[in-house]
Amino acid sequence: MTRLSALRLSLVLASSWSACAMAQEAQTAQADDGAAIIVTGTRAVGMQAAESAAPIQVLSQEAISHVGQPNLNQVLTQIVPSFTAQTQGTDLSSFSLSARLRGLSPNHTLVLVNGKRRHGNGILQVISGAFQGSAAPSIDLIPPDAIARVEVFQEGAAAVYGTDAIAGVINFILKDNNEGGSFKVTGGQYYDSEGELFSASGNMGFKLGEDGFFNLSLFHRRQDYTTVGTGQVQITRPDGTLQPNTPAQWSNLAGDALSGINGGQPKTYLTEAFYNMGYDFGGIELYSFGDYARRIGYAKQGYRHPKRICYETGNLGGSITPAAYNPNICYGDTGTWGMVPLQHVIEDEYSFTVGAKGDFGGDWNYDISTTYGYQKDDIWTEASAHREVWQESYAASLQGIGRPNTVDKAYDGGFRLSQTTVTADIRKEFDAGMAGPLTLAFGGEYRRDTYEIVAGDYYSTYKTGVQSFPGYKATDAGKFRRSSRAGYINLIAEPVENWSVDLAGRYEDYTDFGDTTIGKITTRYDFSPAFAIRGTVSTGFRAPTLAEQKYSTINVGPTSAVAQLPAGTPAAALLGFNSLKPEKSKNFSAGVVLRPVPKLAITVDGYIIKIKDRITGTAARNAVLNGVPQPGGADILNALNAAGIVLDSALFTNGTIGVSSFTNGIDTRTWGIDFSAAYPVALDFGTLNLSLTANYNKTKITDNKVGYPIFNAASESNIERSNPDYKIVAGALFKSGKFALNLRETFYGKTSVLVRPAFTPSAGFIPNGGFLIADGAIVNGVNANQLYFNGVVKATALTDLEASYDFTDAVTFSVGANNLFNKRPEVPALMQGVTPGAGVSPYINGAGAYNSYYGHGPYSTSGGYYYARLDFKF
Repeated sequence: MTRLSALRLSLVLASSWSACAMAQEAQTAQADDGAAIIVTGTRAVGMQAAESAAPIQVLSQEAISHVGQPNLNQVLTQIVPSFTAQTQGTDLSSFSLSARLRGLSPNHTLVLVNGKRRHGNGILQVISGAFQGSAAPSIDLIPPDAIARVEVFQEGAAAVYGTDAIAGVINFILKDNNEGGSFKVTGGQYYDSEGELFSASGNMGFKLGEDGFFNLSLFHRRQDYTTVGTGQVQITRPDGTLQPNTPAQWSNLAGDALSGINGGQPKTYLTEAFYNMGYDFGGIELYSFGDYARRIGYAKQGYRHPKRICYETGNLGGSITPAAYNPNICYGDTGTWGMVPLQHVIEDEYSFTVGAKGDFGGDWNYDISTTYGYQKDDIWTEASAHREVWQESYAASLQGIGRPNTVDKAYDGGFRLSQTTVTADIRKEFDAGMAGPLTLAFGGEYRRDTYEIVAGDYYSTYKTGVQSFPGYKATDAGKFRRSSRAGYINLIAEPVENWSVDLAGRYEDYTDFGDTTIGKITTRYDFSPAFAIRGTVSTGFRAPTLAEQKYSTINVGPTSAVAQLPAGTPAAALLGFNSLKPEKSKNFSAGVVLRPVPKLAITVDGYIIKIKDRITGTAARNAVLNGVPQPGGADILNALNAAGIVLDSALFTNGTIGVSSFTNGIDTRTWGIDFSAAYPVALDFGTLNLSLTANYNKTKITDNKVGYPIFNAASESNIERSNPDYKIVAGALFKSGKFALNLRETFYGKTSVLVRPAFTPSAGFIPNGGFLIADGAIVNGVNANQLYFNGVVKATALTDLEASYDFTDAVTFSVGANNLFNKRPEVPALMQGVTPGAGVSPYINGAGAYNSYYGHGPYSTSGGYYYARLDFKF
């Protein structure tokens, strides 16, 4: 489709459907007025957000509705300044995009639905980067139209909720309407006409008898591929002509033939259903909520040239050699084109909660619930080929046996994850002779987690597997489980007028690593209606996920094999990778709440978060590097043998062999400031709601316990510099009659990570902008240095704009853009002063495609997104 064709589609839908909706009546959704009663981060009843002793941001249903992309990750990253969403992933992480609060790991933010813990993700992000190790819940599997509001509690809350709540808590409150409903359809695409999106969603409320409700949300979204880059470094020069080492028979690959084939975001189909229900029997309310989601996705993998599957003596890696090209001994989609394999993922997820709440014995209140969540991920590699199968069949054909052939797809295996959580919460208010009632809350929690790795089929695990993604071997597969028990007590008091104190303590015991005790104290004092101070001191912890503890695979390429060894296994212990233990944290915060004039509310909160024994992925430790044995290599080979891993003998003379793992490798300190201000302006011809929110955030590694090269300079930059130092969101919502205009300007600070070129220049030469850093490895008795460049995504401002018009009380049409002016991260700089060999990347980060944007920036490489939306209410 041509540019903005999705918008035209929505205009057609608007004109054809609005007529039938003209007669419908609707109740308009009310925006949050700043006095919302919160339920997150406190066990007090009836507390407003403005009265909270800790910073909490409430996103109303209306605020959610003005974000163009129907994706809760996008909603939060465009509205909450301390929230940074992952814009794109690598391999499986493309299907589990995560987000970070206050620059910490996605694993450090607890996700709740209706106040109940949401289960984690079956897909673990293994490849290094800022999101490495993430197995956090997938927010994208919660449809926006199911949400009444979102409460973002920006404070350590492990003492209240248990593990994962070091950075904060995000609580999604579901709609509970018992009548009426809405339906919307959205169409959109990126500036270059890629990533075409269509979504349809609806929400309806029903009465259950006299005192019950049933609310149902349905959602479907489909989105096409985006691509990056304009060509392949290994095949063509920057001007599109063939590289000198490329066979002349590949002339069909010159020019623009290989442009736009590198995968960006995958093609996905997502279907979801979410329900929320309850019935009040008088003194006891039974409730339940849950969901089912199915995601089907296809992610483009790296391009493979025609010789990748060649049967050539001495060409172990399938590299491009000067030898003449013979299509009879090489394999590709067309014989002379090559291939772009597809990673095909099918994800099924469901969860449900059942519970009862009410009161007994007078003023005692209780809430008892059970939540079960399950996720299944199955993975295939398609449109690919198997190098060894092709070579073996070709060798057999020379003996007159059959014809050369290869499988073009394989089942790589998958994951299964489940979580069962049982909670009991009891609360009572007492008159203790203080300025306000004393609230006593206590309770307990039982949680059971399971995690399973499913082995792939024969072809996915035979030798190097099908190209791009080898399957999980029998030695990787297994089913693992653990359980935990916890108890807590919470006291909330108002000793004197305008002074509140909140004390909490929690004890938690895990079957796989032991127990821990944590606590917090939060206080607030209102000097006047216009000025208040607040602060919190707390300790916290995060238990390592089962995926971090148990994930195992052997990443095999034609010339490499790198094993991911689960920490604490006998094989990993031989290399010092002992069992993971919990991360421990200390949180300190202090802030002020100001109301200098009526209707103007300002909050400023500073914080420090110290994390000890933070879990990180290691860089690979090599036993053999490019055929050269490395110091300590014997120990690594012994560990691989202990893990039952059998390696191709050719790797010892021509390849690379290594291991990696997860470890409690570093201590970090994060500090920052949150700011928010909101002011409604009454105009003669309408209303104008102004808001300004901001976050400044810095993380520093205070102790690198494993040291170089296991956790090297590039690894450190992912922790310290890949998150923008600041993010400022300025918003203005104007309404006049049936017309509304929403403007949002987001200012991002710069981000940077250390990147490595595809080759190291001659000794003593450092190209412009590069610098050498000692990785600590010892090669031939001397300290080995590695060339790095600083890969910078500069500070920038993105503009979001949406205009809407109410054709009737029931029909609204909106058109808008996220990143209106189509801004994108920088393209990596070219190496200066050196000439790389034929087919070797000239970019400072070793990019394999020309003009491929940096992917570590805080905003998407796809650029501007433009959309139209049609809303019906009934």
